[in-house]
Order: sequence, then structure tokens, then C-alpha cells
Amino acid sequence: MNIRKVLLSVVLVMILGATLVGCSAPAEEPAVAPVSEKEPYEIAVIVKITGIPWFNRMEEGVNQAAEDFNVNSYQVGPADADPAQQARMVEDMISKGVDAILVVPNDAVALEPIFEKAREAGIIVITHESPDQVGNDYDLELIDNVEFGQHNWDKLVESMGDTGQYAIFVGGLTVPLHNLWADEGLAYAAEKYPNLELVTERIPCGEDQELSRQTTLDLLQSYPDLKGIIGFGSLGPIGAAQALTEKGLTEEVSVGGTVLPGQAAPYLQDGSLDFGVLWDPKDAGYSMVWTAVQMLEGEDIVNGVEIPGIGVITLDGNVIKVDATLDITAENAEDLGF
Repeated sequence: MNIRKVLLSVVLVMILGATLVGCSAPAEEPAVAPVSEKEPYEIAVIVKITGIPWFNRMEEGVNQAAEDFNVNSYQVGPADADPAQQARMVEDMISKGVDAILVVPNDAVALEPIFEKAREAGIIVITHESPDQVGNDYDLELIDNVEFGQHNWDKLVESMGDTGQYAIFVGGLTVPLHNLWADEGLAYAAEKYPNLELVTERIPCGEDQELSRQTTLDLLQSYPDLKGIIGFGSLGPIGAAQALTEKGLTEEVSVGGTVLPGQAAPYLQDGSLDFGVLWDPKDAGYSMVWTAVQMLEGEDIVNGVEIPGIGVITLDGNVIKVDATLDITAENAEDLGF
């Protein structure tokens, strides 16, 4: 064999061998970015006023929901029940880009354009105590508002009788639910209790204990025959009860309305406060966050779904209702746990 052919064959074999080795070598693995954990949803709850017992209790529910649903839910609110301050806080949350904004409105109408802005930004908007709210996705209520308003008048009549002068306290003239209860109660009383006499227009003092106390003292001076006060706003009945105790008129004037059981217990037990009616604000905070989580996860809000530990919902338009009304008495106030 020609030596040149031999050498050429050896070279070809070496080249082929190298090629085969190259083909059989494992390819380098492409770089894969580490999988990061999903960021928890950010859910901001904005209440009417921060630092008072009612909303402190609500915050417990917000915090519990954060733990149960693995979300970043938290509660903030203005230092007093100022609609303008609350509106600015909602605007701030829109700028922050949270996933959901949950609001207990001071002024439902003032919030309408801001809610529209939030929804345009893809932010879920849920309200509480604002069943006629415009611009939200859902409103959550733990009572039937018509029955609730009427029930307060029935309880007042149980205490003072169906004849005589009385007054109404609300947290503010723009607070949706307080004024709805007052509207429903007044319409109900006009038919069922025509001998009740409202001495003046509803008075916006129910979120301030000292203001409610002073307002009651002023009413007693202006209307010496006053026999009853219904207070919407958790501090209104308490302030009124204080004033009656100071004046020694706890037997002559009946007081009741929305109160926290633990705060109301001593007043119920000494007779300066006659009744309380409400729901647990902790349940409201928890239920609002639950609703937001359902929406963020793409779950449908439908009749018959149960909010864990709270109850089964009924959907009325975009109002989510759960029947959780509580009558608060001297006997049960200390046992309700809040």
C-alpha cells in the first residue's frame, strides 16, 4: 500500500474519531434562573377612624386573615373621622399599587371617583357599611340593614315606651350606614310608633365619646322631657350614658345603639345603658379580606358560599350579606369576647 495512502487513512480516522467524541459529549446545561416565590397579595384596609375600640377590634380580623390566607393585609385610617383624610389615604394606596383596597367610608359619594380610579388601575375595591356605594366591586354587610334599623327602634320602645321625645346620634351626616339605619328606623317608627317625637335632626357625634357626652348634656338642658337616645357609632351611646349618670337621669332616659360589648358592659350593668345591637367588627375585617382574596384568586362570589368561621353569604346585587346580628345585654356583654 502506498505510504501516503496509509498516512491519509490514519489522519481521516483520527478526524472521524474526534468528531464522534465531540458529538457524544454532553451539551452544557443552559443557565436557569432560580424560581422565586410568589409575592403575597397586598390588601389595604382603610377605616373611618383609627385608634378607637371598634376599629381596633376590626384590625384583629384583618390580621387574622393575613395569617390564615398568607396575604399582606393591614389596616390604616385617619386620626379622626374626616372624609378628606380618608380619601387621601385611598389615593395613596392607589399610587402604591396595592392589589385591593377595602374601605369603611366616611363619605360614600366623595369616594366614588377615587374608587373608579382604583379600578381603572386594576385594584379591587370592597366596602363595608356602605350598601349603596357606587364604584366598588362589592360591599360586605354582616346584618340586614333594614331589619337592623327597625330593631333599634323596637329596643328603644322596650326601654322608654312608645310615647315621648328622643334623639338620634350618628357618626357623621355622610356616613352611609348610620344614616341608612336612621332613615329606616324613622320610616318604621312613623307607622308603628307614631307617638314618638324626634326633638331635632340626627346629630353627628357618635364616633366621639366626649362629644356625645356633651351633646347629651345639651339635649337634656334644651329638652327636659327627653326620654330616649339611639346612638349609631360605637362611642355615641357610651358618651350619652356617661352624661345620664352625671345628671342622675339613668332611670328617666333610655339609651342604646351600636356599642362594643366589653366597653359597654359596666354601663349595661349599672343601668345607664339599656341595650346594644351590633355585629363583631373582627368578623367584618376578616370577611372583607376573605372577599378580596377570593377575587384575586379568580373565585366566584355566589350565594351559599361560606366565609370560614363567619357564615354563609347571600348575594344581593353586589352586596354580600351574612346574618351575624348580636343583641348585647348586661348578661352577655362580658362573655362575647370583645
